[in-house]
Amino acid sequence: MPDRIMRVNAYTTFDLLDGEATGHGWTDEALAILNVTAPRENPDHVSLELELDNTDLENLPAHADSVTLSAEQARTLAAELEKQADRVEAAGE
Repeated sequence: MPDRIMRVNAYTTFDLLDGEATGHGWTDEALAILNVTAPRENPDHVSLELELDNTDLENLPAHADSVTLSAEQARTLAAELEKQADRVEAAGE
């Protein structure tokens, strides 16, 4: 991903996922990076970051999105991800 905004290294949570951006009347599909972090010193939040490969985007400028979560919100998200993953696995059996 040239002109990358997020730093990607061996500790990045996921790189090269299938991503999609949707707007009114358009959809762009691109490779994506998804990362979960917390500050190294005095962590007081969890950050969820997403960046789509801007070389595949026709309708969006290069950018990255980020959400800041409290510890409780991060646990709620983790529980919902587990629940949905269980549904997907059950459907595949």
